[in-house]
Amino acid sequence: MVCALGAAVCFGTASVLQAMAARAAEPGTGSGVDPALLLRAARQWRYLAGLGLDAAGFVLQIIALRHVPIYTVGAALAASLAVTAVAASRLLKVRLSRTEWAAVGVVCSGLLMLGLASGEEGSGEGSPALKLALLGVSVMVLAVGAAAGRLPDGPRALVLGLASGTGFGVVEVSVRLIDSFSLRELLNPALYALLLGGGAAFLLLTSALARGSVTAATAGMVLGETIGPAVVGVAWLGDRTREGLTWLAVAGFAVALAGSLALARFGEPPAPTDPAPA
Repeated sequence: MVCALGAAVCFGTASVLQAMAARAAEPGTGSGVDPALLLRAARQWRYLAGLGLDAAGFVLQIIALRHVPIYTVGAALAASLAVTAVAASRLLKVRLSRTEWAAVGVVCSGLLMLGLASGEEGSGEGSPALKLALLGVSVMVLAVGAAAGRLPDGPRALVLGLASGTGFGVVEVSVRLIDSFSLRELLNPALYALLLGGGAAFLLLTSALARGSVTAATAGMVLGETIGPAVVGVAWLGDRTREGLTWLAVAGFAVALAGSLALARFGEPPAPTDPAPA
């Protein structure tokens, strides 16, 4: 659980740095799948610092997924939006009201409920069909990203964020389906689902942050990376709660997710102020 919260701190801070870098980069083709935009953003130190934090967060996420259920890790990662709110108040000069600080407290309360109710991770290894399905979802994420580039900025950011979150969700589940880093795993579809899903998620998230509402992008990302993996963990991988505390886990999950979505808009950099007319 400590590793999951550490990952949330890394991801939440990285999202603010990457949003600042993506907005400062030269506009690209407008496609949801635009590797050139990613390369232009990567020329800025803020984006590189964000990638470093993402890498650290990913390592912590893998450790957490090896010890606690997916739904617990997912809710902790959703709490990265609470970290984004605090980071935005410093880096983007966004002032948090009492209501927003209360939402941060709500997120922490939900995570506490989840921590008390979480049991050990399930022992399910996942069927070959599930591993192939993850690979298919990764391909679909890229297809949805390419199609979303033609949408207006508002729905574009939401769809790209949701698709990006789905890619990150594929990574969460795939980590549980990879037993080791031996040569035998080269035949495991989950390994390629992890690589393709993670790469696609980064591409789409960068495009979503560059144009449109970061609010919609981050909200869609949280929904995509939280709900689907939690369902897969419970239904196919055997994740369970402590005996008699299922209700507490469900309530904690809902509370943490609701509080996180309430804070999503703090990924939005302040709009530039037009000069006063002469």
